[in-house]
Amino acid sequence: MSEFWLHPSLILIVGGLLLPAVPARLRSVYLLAVPLATFARVALMSTGTYGQVPILDFTLVFGRVDALSSVFGYIMALMCTIGTLYGLHVRHDGQQMAAWAYVAGSLGAIYAGDLLTLFVFWELMAFASVFLVWYRGRAGSLAAGLRYLLVHVAGGLCLLAGLLLHGHEAGFAFVAFDVAHPTTAAYLVLAGFLLNAAVPPLHAWLPDAYSEGSFNGSVYLSAFTTKTAVYALCRGFAGMELLVVMGVIMSLYGVVYAIIENDVRRLFGYHIISQVGYMVAGVGVGTELAINGVCAHAFSHILYKGLLFMGGGAVLHMTGESRMSHLGGLFRRMPWTFLFTLIGGLSISAFPLFSGFVSKSMIVQAGFEEHLLLAAFLLTLASIGTFYCNGLKVPYFVWFGRNRCAAQTAERAADPPWNMLTAMGITSALCIFIGCYTPYLYDMLPYPVEYHPYSSYHLSESLQILLFTALAFYLMVKHLEPHATISLDLDWFYRKGGRAFLWLARRPIQAVDSWFGELYRVAGLTGLMFSARLSGRFDGRVIDGAVDGLATTVDAVAQRLRGAQRGDVQQTLLIAFGVAGLVVLALLIFLPAALP
Repeated sequence: MSEFWLHPSLILIVGGLLLPAVPARLRSVYLLAVPLATFARVALMSTGTYGQVPILDFTLVFGRVDALSSVFGYIMALMCTIGTLYGLHVRHDGQQMAAWAYVAGSLGAIYAGDLLTLFVFWELMAFASVFLVWYRGRAGSLAAGLRYLLVHVAGGLCLLAGLLLHGHEAGFAFVAFDVAHPTTAAYLVLAGFLLNAAVPPLHAWLPDAYSEGSFNGSVYLSAFTTKTAVYALCRGFAGMELLVVMGVIMSLYGVVYAIIENDVRRLFGYHIISQVGYMVAGVGVGTELAINGVCAHAFSHILYKGLLFMGGGAVLHMTGESRMSHLGGLFRRMPWTFLFTLIGGLSISAFPLFSGFVSKSMIVQAGFEEHLLLAAFLLTLASIGTFYCNGLKVPYFVWFGRNRCAAQTAERAADPPWNMLTAMGITSALCIFIGCYTPYLYDMLPYPVEYHPYSSYHLSESLQILLFTALAFYLMVKHLEPHATISLDLDWFYRKGGRAFLWLARRPIQAVDSWFGELYRVAGLTGLMFSARLSGRFDGRVIDGAVDGLATTVDAVAQRLRGAQRGDVQQTLLIAFGVAGLVVLALLIFLPAALP
């Protein structure tokens, strides 16, 4: 390395390792200082290529800072600071260390300039983030974390296979991670990215794990994994038309499952799938306006989705409950939590003056400009379900409506500690600020922005969709009461498939294996014993008999020779040599004529 370059991930990793040694009285200050230092480092970095490390015949690039990586790095570091503030009162050092290592993996992947460096940080994300699920301490969290880890290991293996094939094609000179050509290696890398982006049918890990994470761990989970995958798609697969189809499917699929979901955090998880679908579709469109829209929507999504998970986490933390069928009437006990969660719901619903309004519409507009009319209309349709779930269903059935809380839940209900409220307040202010002052966000985008969200057409269209959705909810609210049900998703196949495989391995396969093993054992012993008997009889009757007969013959010949006269012996030898000579002479005469 030609000169030292301080990687933002290094600040978080070293800061996490030193956390257990920090005195208790300085712990809160230290917890805020580390992510703030990381954010300052990200915000002050200038564009360029840094951290080039030569290894063998290729060079690893740890710091590719350009317009695309800068906007993602900025929001990741900012969300790390807000998330740390939100969980400031959590006393488990391991949970804070896992969260920082998770963010370090995300930042490392974003600034990676080659596929090998990307893979290293990609795996750091997977293995650090699973602890944010396990730290909730429930049996369901342990199972969900194991499924989460298995799925992401499979995605990592796809990425590794792709990078090795790519390296082999390039003579193991791992070139810069840029737009990929359609090769087998590229499709394997794409599969790894799509799994982290939760593209159906590889999506069920997201609501499964995020709903089982700790109250503050799910805030981190909602922000980093899928958006890092979106960044990777922007970097490597912009303009791939297949992604438009996948993105539209994601946006509708997530909305449908969110509508029928009862658990608040699972509902928010399904809406991550839906909103990431907009970004995946934008990557597929691939124009400058579309990529700007993807970056802007990822930026605003991290904030408002983090805010929604903060609100849901606050309800879970204070009441111990997250199912809407067991909540209701919490407005008087948790007014600030309600207000901040409502702001998050309005932001994700693309309500005017909120962040989603100025970012989501860029992607839809890019679709219309490229004459992808069906895709653009379907993305617009998905926004109806988004407002219904996040702006109407959750606020009404959690904070208003009929009180369905158990006595213990109602007694515990109250606004959370100051640090949680402060984090939610800062995020809410940012959601409103971005929606009102667009240059703050638009000036960070990788391409020059020529888009004005507050046009009369866009305003009227959005307000009509939102108001008619609200009217339909008002008329149908009595029939929309949440129920304690379980919605089967595509994870049913690998859950049941795994159980079926274990049953086959433990019962029929093991039984057949044991039966054949016993058969082999019995057959082998029987064959060995039969062989031993046969060998003994052959040895005793044939070989021993032949040896005894030969010995008798030799002995008789010897006795005869001893009793014979010297002349008889000489006569016998002459006859034997004569016969041998005649045989040799015959061979010399007739054998050459017989040969070809």
